[in-house]
Amino acid sequence: MRIGNLRNYITIQTPTETTDANLEIILTWATFANVWAEITPLVGREYYASKTVNAEISGKVRIRYLAGVTSEMRIIDGTKTYQIEAVINIDNRNEELVLLVKEVV
Repeated sequence: MRIGNLRNYITIQTPTETTDANLEIILTWATFANVWAEITPLVGREYYASKTVNAEISGKVRIRYLAGVTSEMRIIDGTKTYQIEAVINIDNRNEELVLLVKEVV
């Protein structure tokens, strides 16, 4: 992993459930970690290949290995929000993660 490519400072958030005064469950987001990342939109062949697996994948995010990241989490990058669809531990070496994401509108 080339460290110079990690240009985006992102926030990884995890869902949490809280209850309000009426005892209704409310979904909120808590910060899991702030990390440097490389965000790359899928283009060309990668985009078409991803459509066969999951039509929603729009990009990939590379970060240093971080234990506990799951597909239930989301990523905040400035004004953009991405839902994590898949977490890939490259070669199972615990050095870097590739997160396949879709942008939430």
